[in-house]
Formats: sequence, structure tokens, C-alpha cells
Amino acid sequence: MAIDPKLAGELKPAGIHVTSFESLINWGRSSSLWPMQFGLACCAIEMIAATMAKYDMARFGAEVFRPSPRQADLMLVAGTVTKKMAPLVVRLYNQMAEPKYVIAMGACAISGGPFKQGYNVLKGIDRYIPVDIVIPGCPPRPEALLDGLLALRKKIAGEKLIGDHRVRHADPKGTAEFPVPEYGAHDLQPAANREIWNPDPVVHEEAAD
Repeated sequence: MAIDPKLAGELKPAGIHVTSFESLINWGRSSSLWPMQFGLACCAIEMIAATMAKYDMARFGAEVFRPSPRQADLMLVAGTVTKKMAPLVVRLYNQMAEPKYVIAMGACAISGGPFKQGYNVLKGIDRYIPVDIVIPGCPPRPEALLDGLLALRKKIAGEKLIGDHRVRHADPKGTAEFPVPEYGAHDLQPAANREIWNPDPVVHEEAAD
């Protein structure tokens, strides 16, 4: 049932707020994100700085960094994801409570960054786990992390919990855990989780004479 915006506006000055149960749930979730306490490389320093007094990440309800994945619902992938570390990151993600979200912070976490051509660096954590927000930069400043956090809050506030377009965690058929890659002879096996990472093939056009 749709809420009459005119009625909601008339009741608000009297201290009566009319909203949907879905909006109330999303408001609570977006206002109480609990990030997991770990960092991978130099981006973690910027993540730590965002929690300090100058930037005060606590203003947005995300100051409770948890050392256990079972008590966290936000993964900040802050830094370079090596292929040796990638299986552990996926394993930590699988242990997090639902609903859970991922912010890829910095060029390394998004695409491998300046180490993209290295044999030992994963070219983006989105190959194995779903990423909700990407924050470019090398490293991005604390303000950029706060902007990404606000973007995530906005995304959560608009989630659909029922119907055909419901989000993954509200869908009984949605995937809660993703395969953990294994160390192969020369690379991770599989090289990517094809359930979530299926980019269009790159077509190289021949240069004109």
C-alpha cells in the first residue's frame, strides 16, 4: 500500500511519522553499519584516519569496527588484494552476517592499481565477491571514504525487500556464500567467480592503414 505524501507531510509537524515497514528496516540498517576491522595495505591508513576526530566516521553510525566477521555487516576492502590473500578475504566475507555489503577502497582493491601487471595481485576483488561501492584513488582520502559510505547508505535506503526486484539477501534463492578460490599451480582456481563476474569480452580493432 502506497503512503500518501500529503498525509505524511501534514502529520509530521505533530510528531507523527508515517512510513513503510520496508523503509523503517532500511533506515535502521543504513544508520548502523558495523565495518569489519582489518586492512590490507596503505588504504587502511586512510580508513583509520576517517574514524579519527577530524573526520569522525561515527557521525554516520559506522564507528563500531568489529574484529569478528560474524559481528560485522560491512567489509571495507582497503588496499592491495594479493592472490595469496584473496581466498582469506572471500572466507571472511562468507562468515559475515546478512545483510552484508562491500566497499572496494582504492585502485588496488578495484583493479589491481599500479600492481595490475604483477603476477601476484588480484585485478579486482569483484572477481570473487559482490562489490556495492567503489572508491577510486591511490589512496583515496578519508573524505572519499565518507562519501562512499553515504552512497552506500543511500543504496541501502532504496533496497526492495519484497517483490520481483528484491535484493539478494531478501531473496530465498539468493546466494549467501561464494566459492573460496584455491591456490593452483600458477594461479587461483577458479580465476573468477563467474556467478558475479562476467565482463564483456574485449574486442581489439585493427588499426587502419
